[in-house]
Amino acid sequence: MNKILADALNYGKQYLRTKSAAFFTFAFPILLVLVFGAIFSGSTTKLDVPVQNLDDGGYGSSMLEVLNETGGVNLKMIPRDVDMTQYIKDNSLSIAVMIPRNFSQDLNARLQENGSGFVEITVYGDPSQSTFGTVMTNVNIAESIMNYHLAQAEPILMVKVQSVASNAYGNMDYFLPGVICITVMTNALYGMTAVCAEYKSRGYTKLLATTTLTKGEWLASKILIYTVLLSASVLMTYVAGVLVWGLHISLTPLTFALLPAGALLFSSVGMMLGSVSKDAESASAIANAIGFPMMFLSGSFFPVEMMPGALQTVAKGIPLTYLTDAARDTMLFGNTGSALVNLAIVLVIGTVLFIAGSRLMSWKDK
Repeated sequence: MNKILADALNYGKQYLRTKSAAFFTFAFPILLVLVFGAIFSGSTTKLDVPVQNLDDGGYGSSMLEVLNETGGVNLKMIPRDVDMTQYIKDNSLSIAVMIPRNFSQDLNARLQENGSGFVEITVYGDPSQSTFGTVMTNVNIAESIMNYHLAQAEPILMVKVQSVASNAYGNMDYFLPGVICITVMTNALYGMTAVCAEYKSRGYTKLLATTTLTKGEWLASKILIYTVLLSASVLMTYVAGVLVWGLHISLTPLTFALLPAGALLFSSVGMMLGSVSKDAESASAIANAIGFPMMFLSGSFFPVEMMPGALQTVAKGIPLTYLTDAARDTMLFGNTGSALVNLAIVLVIGTVLFIAGSRLMSWKDK
């Protein structure tokens, strides 16, 4: 145990001397929380929508009043005397709404005839843009309200939203567990991959072979120092989130149990990648090829449920998915049972990779 502590202390000093390592351990997660917090805090900002009303009657103005009252859009009027298609092109608009001529007249005729057919409103836009969906949602809401009004009917059904977590939780509370897990992965995976590749290329492993330190003990010392550093990083990130964005999420004892489990898992992966790499540059490329897909497919940044079915299947095979799920289970939902199951999965995978990494890495020339 003394050998592990001594090696962990020496490695920790060496690790913190590297500016990039200190940045990704302490500054990067705080930066993520601050940047994404600023983005999420403005998520309720109304979307500016250019609108042209060519109708001479009252229904066109009423429709725009209802649309404005939906609360999701801020209407910007386009002059009536301009060509809408050319205006969109000249101003590079990705979204616009037009109330056609004779809108009120056509509505009155439709009501008097009590027949079939629809009176249309035109929405110009690019369906691939997220703003298009936002505008269409608000237009559909306004359309439904106008239909009820014209039919002199009252809605009898409504949707009641009940949060699955505490009502006090906001977007950043859901986001923070992902930031923590990403920090665990990046530090342990990239750090160990680089160290193993460098030790191997410079012949340091042959020097380690002359000591009484085993490969398992050497890897354990790295897991220990990563756990200590990551614990400090989590505390600093959490405090920054509470002070700046008023987070209500909880740091539970199980949260800190996830850190050594994650360090075990990704340090072992890093040891394996570094062992098969020829040099530090190729090791970095391999680590990026594995780390970045995990980062975006594990649900740390984007919910797995929003992904296509094939990618959801891929996400289930990514270890970071289970670490992230465990963090959200304990920190957000207080679901200790589910968190322990996910933690057990991480530990099993980490243990297998620990054994494989210890055997794969050679401290002698082949």
